[in-house]
Amino acid sequence: MAFESNNPSGHKFIIDAGSEAGGEGKGLRPKALMLSSLAGCSGLDVAMMIRKMKLAVRDFTIEVNANLTEEHPKYYDVVTLEYHFYGEQLEEKKLQRAVALSVEKYCGVMEMFRRFAKVNIETIFHQE
Repeated sequence: MAFESNNPSGHKFIIDAGSEAGGEGKGLRPKALMLSSLAGCSGLDVAMMIRKMKLAVRDFTIEVNANLTEEHPKYYDVVTLEYHFYGEQLEEKKLQRAVALSVEKYCGVMEMFRRFAKVNIETIFHQE
């Protein structure tokens, strides 16, 4: 039940099912990997814009929560991304703009998700 996957970068990873589906759970699950791809795509966009705008951000994380449908084929029908920014002097307007640019213009994975799921965006600022 395990598969090795590679891509043009030359990196490889394992995709495996959990024990309940006959796998050994020694790799990433396909649907969860989709959520990681979504967060990674947008995260790279936002991180690049933070650097380009020279914003003071100590840390930045994205949490993804998704609802999986009950019937087969099971898919994510609602996805919520929470963008968390940490720092002493966060420029909230500029950070909101960076998120908006990723969500609305640059992140191709986000656009793919919008084709089959309702995507919600939340931006949370943690002023320290």
